[in-house]
Amino acid sequence: MTAADATSTAARHPVQSVSMRPPALVVYATLIAALCAVALLATTIGAAGIPLPRLAAALGLKIASADPAMLARDELVLWSIRIPRIAIAGMIGGLLALSGAIMQGLFRNPLADPALVGVSSGGAFAAACAIVISDSAWGASFRFLQLELLPVAAFAGSLLTTTVLYKIASREGRTSVAIFLLAGLAIAAIANAGIGLLVFVADDRQLRDITFWLLGSLSGATWPKAGMVAPVALLSLLIIPLIARGLDVLVLGEAEAFHTGIDVERLKKISIVMISAMTGVAVSICGVIGFVGIVVPHLLRIVIGPGHRMLLPASVCLGAILLILADTIARVLAAPAEVPIGILTAAIGAPFFLFILLRQRALIG
Repeated sequence: MTAADATSTAARHPVQSVSMRPPALVVYATLIAALCAVALLATTIGAAGIPLPRLAAALGLKIASADPAMLARDELVLWSIRIPRIAIAGMIGGLLALSGAIMQGLFRNPLADPALVGVSSGGAFAAACAIVISDSAWGASFRFLQLELLPVAAFAGSLLTTTVLYKIASREGRTSVAIFLLAGLAIAAIANAGIGLLVFVADDRQLRDITFWLLGSLSGATWPKAGMVAPVALLSLLIIPLIARGLDVLVLGEAEAFHTGIDVERLKKISIVMISAMTGVAVSICGVIGFVGIVVPHLLRIVIGPGHRMLLPASVCLGAILLILADTIARVLAAPAEVPIGILTAAIGAPFFLFILLRQRALIG
C-alpha cells in the first residue's frame, strides 16, 4: 500500500484518536468495580436467593437478628455452591477472553476465537473420549483418575488442534486468513464428527456427561474444580507481560517482528501453549462456551485501542464480568432449572459476530 492509499483509507475510515481514549487507570478501575458489583449481585440471586442483610450474616458479619436456621442454610448455599461457582465463572471467563485476544494477535486475524476455529471442539472431543474410555470396562483401572484425566485430555486436544491449525494456515512465515478460517471449520467438523460417534456408542450416563460438555454449564462447580483452574489462571496472568510487546510488533509481520528483536518462534510456542491450556481447562470444567473470546477483545479495542499491554489484562476482567453475568442470567431465567450457559453466550455472541463481519466488509469496501 502506498502512502497516498494509506492516507486515503485513513480519511475514509478515521480511527479514534489516542488522546480520546480513557487513561489506563480509569479503565482498570471501572472494570474492577464492575467485576465486584457483578460478583456481589451474583451471590444474592438464584433459586435460593440471599438478600443483602442475610448475605452479610452468611459472610460472617455479626447480625443480632439473624435466624440460626436461615443462617445455616445461607452459609451452606453461599460457601458450598455460589461462591465457588462465581469464582470458576470469573476465572474461565477471563481465560476464554484472554485466549481469544492472544489468538487474534498471534494470527493477526480479528475473527479468531478458540470456539470458532475448532480449538474448543478439539478439547471437547478429547474430553468426551476421556469420559467414554474411563467409564468403560477397559478404563476401569484408572477410573479413579477421571477428575484429573479430563483437564489433561482437554488440554492435549486443544494443543493438538491449535498446532495443526497453525501449521496449515502458515507458510513461509505468513498466515493466510482465508486458509486459517477454512481449516478451523474443517477441524471443528472433524472433532464434531468424533463427538457424534462417541454419542452414538455411549450409554445413558456417558451421554448425559457428553451433552454437558456440548452445551456448556457451570452447575458442577466445586472448590476442587476451582483449585484446578486457579494455577492456569495465575500462570496466564504472569505470562501476559512477556508476550504483550511481541504481539504488538507481530502485527507488522513475522519478518519485521524478528528484525525488531522479537524471538518470533518462542512467542508462537508460548502463545500456542497458553491458548491450549486456557481453552483446555475451560472445556474440562464447563464444556464448550463460545464467542466470549471474540466479543470481549473487540469491545475493548473500541474503547482502549489495540495495544496488547492494556488489552490482555482488560480482557481478563471483562471476560470475567461477562461470564459471571451470563451464568447469573442462566440460573434465574428458567429457575429452578438452569439454561445451559453456552446457549446464552451463543445467542449474544453470534449477532455480534455478524456485526463484526459486516463492519469488516464495510472497511474493505
